[in-house]
Amino acid sequence: MSTTSLEGKTALITGAASGIGKATAHKLDSLGATLILCDINEQSLQELQSALSHRPRNNAKHIFQVCDVASSTDCTRLTQIVRSSLEHLNFLFNCAGINPTTIAITDTTEEYFSQLVDVNLRGTFNMCRACVPLMRRGSVMVNVSSVCGLKGVAGHSVYCATKFAVIGLTKALAVELGPQGIRVNAVAPGHTDTPTMVGNVAGGDANERIVKEIPLGRLGQPREVAEVVAFLFSEGAAYMSGSVVEVTGGVS
Repeated sequence: MSTTSLEGKTALITGAASGIGKATAHKLDSLGATLILCDINEQSLQELQSALSHRPRNNAKHIFQVCDVASSTDCTRLTQIVRSSLEHLNFLFNCAGINPTTIAITDTTEEYFSQLVDVNLRGTFNMCRACVPLMRRGSVMVNVSSVCGLKGVAGHSVYCATKFAVIGLTKALAVELGPQGIRVNAVAPGHTDTPTMVGNVAGGDANERIVKEIPLGRLGQPREVAEVVAFLFSEGAAYMSGSVVEVTGGVS
C-alpha cells in the first residue's frame, strides 16, 4: 500500500514491542514519523529500541516508555512526557491487548475477566481519554478490535465482549471528536501470526486447523495490518471515521 511520508508527524503506539504494534512501529519509522513507543514488557521494548536505532534513516528522536495501559496513572504520565517533549500528537495507535484463551463461560474466572477488560477495553479508553488534549485538527486515532469483535466465537466470550466494546467506543468517539477534526477508526484483524496468537500458544497442529477456515489459506502477517494502519493515518483516508477495517483473509 502506498502511503505518503509522515515526516514531521508524531505517533504514539501502545503494545509496540511485539506483533502488530512492533510491525507498525517499523512501518511508521520507515515513513519518517517520530514515535512514542510504549509497552509493558521492558526487555522487548529495549530490543525494539536497538532494532530501530540501526535503521539507516533513523534521525527521529523516538521515545521509549514502559507503560501499563490498564493504569490511568501510567497513561497520564505518558501523555505528560509527550507534552513536554513534542507538544502535540498526530496519531494514536491503541494496539496493546491480551489475546484470548479458549475457556468455557462456566470456567471463566473473575480474574481472567478483569484482566481482559482492564487491558483490552479500559486500556484503550485510558489512552484515548489521555491523548485527546494533545490532538489537533487532522489528528487520527486507530484502535485494535478483532474479527472476534464482529462475530461470536465459542470459548472466547470475554475476549469477544472486549473487542465488540472497542468497536462501540471507536464509533462513539468518531461522532464525539469529529467536530474537532479528529478521526477515529478501528482495524479488526483475523488470525495473525503473532507470538501470542491462540494457534501459536496452543502449538501442535492448531494453526493447520485454523488455516483451513481462512479463505486465503494462510495466516495474516503483522506487517499486513501495519500497512492498513499507516493508510488510516494518511490523507488517503481523510474521509474515513467511525470505520472498522477488516484484515481477515476473507474470514467473515
